[in-house]
Amino acid sequence: MPDIYEELERIRKILGRHYRDMQDIEFTIQKGKLWMLQTRTGKRTGFASFKIAVDMVREGILTKEEALMRVHPDQLNQLLRPTFDPKAKVEAIKNKNLLTKGLNAGPGAASGRVVFNAPDAEEWAARGETIILVRVETSPEDIRGMNASQGILTARGGMTSHAALVGRQMGKVCIVGCNALDINYKKREMRVGDRIVQEGDWVSLDGTSGEVFLGQMPTQPPQILRVLVEKTLAPEASQIYQDYAALMSWADEFRRLGIRTNADQPDQAAVAIAFGPKGLGLPAPNICFSKETVSMRFAR
Repeated sequence: MPDIYEELERIRKILGRHYRDMQDIEFTIQKGKLWMLQTRTGKRTGFASFKIAVDMVREGILTKEEALMRVHPDQLNQLLRPTFDPKAKVEAIKNKNLLTKGLNAGPGAASGRVVFNAPDAEEWAARGETIILVRVETSPEDIRGMNASQGILTARGGMTSHAALVGRQMGKVCIVGCNALDINYKKREMRVGDRIVQEGDWVSLDGTSGEVFLGQMPTQPPQILRVLVEKTLAPEASQIYQDYAALMSWADEFRRLGIRTNADQPDQAAVAIAFGPKGLGLPAPNICFSKETVSMRFAR
């Protein structure tokens, strides 16, 4: 039905231009005729929001200021987190290793061995293991185990639960509200249907999509950090960085506030400077001078 496809493409472009946004279109084809049912603004990830906003400015659909308002500040976080290798993720889904899905409370990607309590997480991490802490729900008593883990997975809770709030603050990959998980602390295992994951088994968390996979998957560092901080990727080799740089340059055109950052340690200061603030705020003196030979320069 090439004629109907061409008609659908024509209507899609008309709707996109009219609403000046990416559309989620519903349609049906009956007796060789295309019927349009409805259209609405499509849901998207942080990566997609950046790409769509920047592309629409380049195509003359949006102004720079409108593009800035289309990207939520929280979506910046997704661009600065590690992700799974796309080919590995496709392969995992193909092999039916997708275990369950929950709420994407903390973006990023992490693989690790399952442990079911905070003391074990600390102990396993101390001997060099990579850990995913799995709990029915977390509490303040779990804080040290959460800190020792690469990722946090809970069966209960929402986007404002303890695991979600603390996990985001710590910068941990976090998935909450996985109601399909049946966790048995005594047996040190969790079940999803007839599939069993025991303590020490590998799982992988995609905190951006909320997906939980069986096994270990390779991750890749965010391209923006590779360009700005690690210096292992040339700016011209990363389309993601180029779109990010364009949007940030437009933000500089319209902002009325100067940006300064806080940094308590030298490595934090180096990362902050790489992102181009006007200066660094004074850190807490007890942290700044708690190491024997720490010296830092601070910009006012």
